[in-house]
Amino acid sequence: MDIKRWVSITVLIVASFAITYLTNDGSPIRSASFISVLPPIIAISAAFILRQVIIALFLGIWFGSWVIAGKDFIALFKGLVDVPQKYALKVMNDTDHISIILITLFISGMVGVISTNGGLIGLIEHIKRWADSRKNVQISTVFMGFIIFFDDYANTLIVGNTMRTLTDKMKVSREKLAYLVDATAAPLASIALISIWIGYEVGLIETAIDSIDVLNEPYTIFLHSIAYSFYPVLTLVFVFFIAFTGKDFGPMLSAEQRAISGEATLNAATSLEVSVDNRLSSSLNAILPILTLIITVIIGILLTGRGSTFIEILGSANSLLALLIGGFLGSIVAIVMTITQKILPIEDTINAWTNGLSKVTSALVILVLSWSLAEITKELNTASYLATIIGDGIYPAIFPAVVFVLAGMISLGTGTSWGTMGILMPLAVPVSWSLVSNSSGFVAPVDMHIVYSSISCVLAGAVWGDHCSPTSDTTILASMASQCNHIEHVRTQMPYALVVGITALLGTLAAGFGLSWWIVLITTTTLLWFGLNRFGQSSEFPPLSETATENIERLKNA
Repeated sequence: MDIKRWVSITVLIVASFAITYLTNDGSPIRSASFISVLPPIIAISAAFILRQVIIALFLGIWFGSWVIAGKDFIALFKGLVDVPQKYALKVMNDTDHISIILITLFISGMVGVISTNGGLIGLIEHIKRWADSRKNVQISTVFMGFIIFFDDYANTLIVGNTMRTLTDKMKVSREKLAYLVDATAAPLASIALISIWIGYEVGLIETAIDSIDVLNEPYTIFLHSIAYSFYPVLTLVFVFFIAFTGKDFGPMLSAEQRAISGEATLNAATSLEVSVDNRLSSSLNAILPILTLIITVIIGILLTGRGSTFIEILGSANSLLALLIGGFLGSIVAIVMTITQKILPIEDTINAWTNGLSKVTSALVILVLSWSLAEITKELNTASYLATIIGDGIYPAIFPAVVFVLAGMISLGTGTSWGTMGILMPLAVPVSWSLVSNSSGFVAPVDMHIVYSSISCVLAGAVWGDHCSPTSDTTILASMASQCNHIEHVRTQMPYALVVGITALLGTLAAGFGLSWWIVLITTTTLLWFGLNRFGQSSEFPPLSETATENIERLKNA
């Protein structure tokens, strides 16, 4: 690691300890004050400096634990010990938290099996038969991204590696392939009703609403927030527009023109291949486990919910239990199908399942640390202090837009959307609630859109920054799976991400001031469509300079 980063993080920590020690006026440790915001500030700043979210979260927790333990030299060591034995154990000693971890593991294991037994490849093989032109191969790539909605890693690796040969054949640039893959991975997984992301997101929401007695169903809140997730939705719409119209702009247009003219694309030397025997790639190996998961969740919600309307049933249902059983049965079906068809022996099948678990290990560590940081901020009354400060200087209608920009900046600096959500969600939700709640602590239904939008903006802003960050894991995987030069992928994708991001930001502001979410979506979608057709250019036509050169050559030959 760069020595400058270590110096910067050292200065940050020393300054935080010094400020806390020097401002120790004997006030109660848990009273809301500036000190209460230092743990999340340290976590966010350290994430920017170190680009290591796990270390950043740990430093924030340790500092907060030191403050609570007494803010003296002895408390420095007591606070360090309290991180695992007090806060980590406390958040793990929670049934909902354990359920969320198991949900994530079961779905990840299922994905690992159906990726290895050829189920996902078999599903994709059916789609590839239709890809007989530049337009169709791009639309097919987007469509495949929609099918693999439950995991951004599986989406990126499988679609990128599978479609690369076809896109090369149809003279679609590697840069375009990487964008099509990247734009349908995290945006879709982040808002899918059932995905590997769902347990993580619902877990963060569950932690964030813990101090709000009125809110008690995190999955229902997540469903309400999807309507305001403008960036992920608009990205999915825009990538389809790009594929359908064949129009591009900026560096992507140049990359497409190079590919069409037959020039060698700028590509990386390495790729991540999906090791599967295509002879055994039956799409049923993927379809049945996924259907098992979906159907089980639906049945579980209907059986555990009470009410006369779907929203009432959904709100009262034990959605975590439904997801837990659904993920478990989905894993069982995937494993049994693989073994009974003799695609893989038992040992290799279980290894495939455990390999799926390994993909989310670091994410689960981040989740536990995020829960622990939330406990620290809860004890220090951080949300109350922020609400007091922000409430005096910000209008509630623009708060979601502020959250969107802040999440984008954190994600851009850290390269991780999951880490950004873990840091920001426990703060954004209680602050948004306090901004619109009355003296009794209740929020009128007409103002709940501020809370829903703030939640969605944490998720949407994190994905936005992720798309612009060269250190993002999914962006790197998209480059590798597409065998595209990574810097070229970031350079060609960023203008698209910025256009959609700014459009989503404007939509968030409009929704904050009361415009219906569906009107916002229709308006922003129309704006993107006409903007692309007005300023985009078909890559089928060479640049003017190339045409002029050809004309000169013809005149010379004549």
